[in-house]
Amino acid sequence: MAYWILKAVLSPFLYLLWRVKVEGREHVPAHGPAVLAANHQSFCDSFFLPLVLRRRVTYVAKAEYFDNWRTAWFFRSAGQIPLNRDGGDKSQRALDTATAVLNSGNLLAIYPEGTRAPDFRLHRGHTGVARLALTCDVPIIPVGIVGTRAVQPPGNRLMRPFHAVTIRFGPPVTYVRDGSVATTGHCGTPDPDSEKVELRDLTDSLMAAIGLLSGQEYVDKYAHRASVG
Repeated sequence: MAYWILKAVLSPFLYLLWRVKVEGREHVPAHGPAVLAANHQSFCDSFFLPLVLRRRVTYVAKAEYFDNWRTAWFFRSAGQIPLNRDGGDKSQRALDTATAVLNSGNLLAIYPEGTRAPDFRLHRGHTGVARLALTCDVPIIPVGIVGTRAVQPPGNRLMRPFHAVTIRFGPPVTYVRDGSVATTGHCGTPDPDSEKVELRDLTDSLMAAIGLLSGQEYVDKYAHRASVG
């Protein structure tokens, strides 16, 4: 209930203050589970992506957001999942909860880069998104978010009004599996003997799809963690 109240309150302001354009929304399934995997240029990405969809979107958010009073209220009200990136039991519990979200037929949003990018480029993706999607056998919908870095540059607490924001959704990610093209959501679990390679191949295909949607230059290096702000 808190999610829909928050969305009802914020949506009119976001549409009034920013020029929001959506492309490819038909690729997001009207029903059933899916992973929305997006590039991450700004803190406000997590505002704009749920805004343009009628279905509820649950995020896996870094645990630091829940330690900061300026952001904790939003993430708790929106029912988001805190992910401890240092690993261990807390991280596993978050992933178990994310799996439960998908198994319940809902939408889960994740940033494969693992953190906000330190520059305008798209960085190497972590394989956790691919592992989660294959474990639950759900499609990965790539998302390119454009313009949010101008709305809220790194380190800025306030969002700048009147900028244009574009959200582009692509078709479910495909990749080469055992010599043939496989579409996420119809793959089943990976072969244990080739799991590591398959997760990397799928993740690289995902990042390529996101790059086409966002128009970003790709760099094959992991992004450094951004400070909470």
